[in-house]
Amino acid sequence: MGAWQLLLAGLVMLLGLLGVFLPGVPGRWLVWAGVLWWSMQDKSGLAWFLLVGSTAVLLIDQVAVWQLPPRRMRGVGVTRRMAAWAGVGALIGFFLLPVVGAIPGFIGGIYGTERVRLGGHGPAMASTRAVMRAIGTSVLVELFACLLVVGAWVGAVIWG
Repeated sequence: MGAWQLLLAGLVMLLGLLGVFLPGVPGRWLVWAGVLWWSMQDKSGLAWFLLVGSTAVLLIDQVAVWQLPPRRMRGVGVTRRMAAWAGVGALIGFFLLPVVGAIPGFIGGIYGTERVRLGGHGPAMASTRAVMRAIGTSVLVELFACLLVVGAWVGAVIWG
């Protein structure tokens, strides 16, 4: 498999990870499309196993997000900067403490943004709780599933 094909699959998955935070961008399906592209080019047993596994994980994620309350971004104070720092925190946490570190990293990114904006621990904690109730849980569930698939793909590329 060529380096440009790996790069293309990785870029599509990265766009999918960013799409989790952007309304209207189908983040999980871009991640799945990247795995599909890679598995169609690689054609190994590992690639097909990863495609089937990622399909199952992302479909379960879709059902889980449907069961959560709808996202209510208005009135909570969610900004693009907050979403960006939450995503950066989740990515850093994902790699520092593989897979499960994405959760505290995501929440830490929201808290850090609010701490800088509001200036104190108490107001930042209250705002972080409000944001997590409004949109954080559904975004976190979708991001965690996408990071799980991308992490498995990175592992498969390195291992296989």
